[in-house]
Amino acid sequence: MGATNTLQADVLVVGYGKGGKTVAAKLGRLGKRVVLVERSDRMYGGTCPNVGCVPTKSLVHHSRKRRPEDDPQEWYERSVAKVQAVAKMMRDGNYEGLTSIESVTVITGRATFVDPHTVRVEAGDGPLTISAETILINTGSEPIVLDVPGLRDSQYLVTSTDLIQTTVLPRRLAIIGGGYLGLEFASIYGQFGSKVTVLETGPEFLKHLDDDIAAAAEEILRDEGVEIVTDAQIIEVRDGDSGATVVYESQGRQQTLEADAVLAATGRAPATRELGLGAAGVATTKRGAVRVDEFLRTSQPHIFALGDVNGGPQFTYISLDDSRIVLDQLLGEGRRSTADRVAIPHTVFITPPLATVGITEREARAAGHRLKVASQPVAEILAMPRAYAVEETRGIMKFVIDADSDEILGAALLSVDAQEIINTIALAMRHGVKATELRDAVYNHPTSTEAVNDVLATVVRAD
Repeated sequence: MGATNTLQADVLVVGYGKGGKTVAAKLGRLGKRVVLVERSDRMYGGTCPNVGCVPTKSLVHHSRKRRPEDDPQEWYERSVAKVQAVAKMMRDGNYEGLTSIESVTVITGRATFVDPHTVRVEAGDGPLTISAETILINTGSEPIVLDVPGLRDSQYLVTSTDLIQTTVLPRRLAIIGGGYLGLEFASIYGQFGSKVTVLETGPEFLKHLDDDIAAAAEEILRDEGVEIVTDAQIIEVRDGDSGATVVYESQGRQQTLEADAVLAATGRAPATRELGLGAAGVATTKRGAVRVDEFLRTSQPHIFALGDVNGGPQFTYISLDDSRIVLDQLLGEGRRSTADRVAIPHTVFITPPLATVGITEREARAAGHRLKVASQPVAEILAMPRAYAVEETRGIMKFVIDADSDEILGAALLSVDAQEIINTIALAMRHGVKATELRDAVYNHPTSTEAVNDVLATVVRAD
């Protein structure tokens, strides 16, 4: 930067998330002058490698390796140290991956828009003004904490970021929220040795799934000692000397729960509050997300928004696909869009993982499809010896099929390796591969994917 307090760039990227860094690297290698601003030196690379996918899935791995004779606190502390070491390695790699490109500059500081082409950055070396022809907003999302008396001010309140960085294992963990994040942390910390209670504010557990899948997942979690309370309306959180008391109402009765830590797992909101988007003329939604079209352009055509900040699905792989759309706008034919996304899979990393794609049986019926359904408990799938080899036979596999076209409308896989198998199913759905083709395909052995042979052979008419 030298002595100047002003930079001019071809492209400015605000936020070091997956989508933004991918575009920055591509354009930088093409010789474009790229400036990327990240407000924290602990977030190079974005949420996934630092406080999201990588550390949480690493904790899943370490929690499952703990033996009964291992001290929970000692094992947890060692595990967190190993996880943080991996996160640092990836963070350093992400930083070096961009700074090694001659035309890319990375600045650590907080960016605020001054006008549609300019931001002011409060950096360590003092204020800096950056102007660019094209701007990418990639600031991600932040945890939502419910407006419950005493919760936000509680010294025992933790976000997922706080929890995975602490070296003290909570003996009693209260989790507010029974969605993907809440259940992953319930599974992880239950295995580390915490007494975990999930307080789901809705009346049903995993209500977006079919009842049989939700019931199987709930049974697995309960068998592992996780307490699940549905229809839990949080009334108050009171701090004590050694923990918090969560006061809630369920089934018409007021109850209390003592906890050493209270995890807010009620979703994440786009991180836009401090960007000064009004000065840039960038419109937002009621939830605070940057409003974009199908090509990820904002109300200012030269400004794009990628990843969680644009209000779309909050997954790293969606942010990566966002980068493809933006690059096609900047370098290609400009045809790729969010409308191209079909059969996008999702996984909640409890153990075994629960992976889904497409629509549920309930949704298919509501849409008027004539259905065939294939469903089988993992323990009964003879063509899945891997489940027995790794001693994980819990779970269920289910496929929802259109009876007229034989096309797969959706699948839910609660099984070992489900996070991998679901990608094959999603690819088949995108390319119109029929259920019978998947049923009769040749798969490697012994693998989990070959379970598809058996499960799809159980097809029954369900209409």
